[in-house]
Amino acid sequence: MSTLLFAFGFPGGMELVIVLIIMLILFGNRLPSVMRSLGASAREFKKGAEGIGEDIDEASKANPKESPSKSLSD
Repeated sequence: MSTLLFAFGFPGGMELVIVLIIMLILFGNRLPSVMRSLGASAREFKKGAEGIGEDIDEASKANPKESPSKSLSD
């Protein structure tokens, strides 16, 4: 498959513009709702990533690791 792609070459600027115009014609009426849902999912992902970071910070403060010298002396 990749050799077929290299045989025709990568799409240039004009080809990308044509594809973009075709996509806008086909999906133009649904595009605002798609972008809205994409933004909402990005916000939720960001909130989740921040929450995981906070959980890790809280867990590391609650249970500090012992130093290696202490565990070797036991």
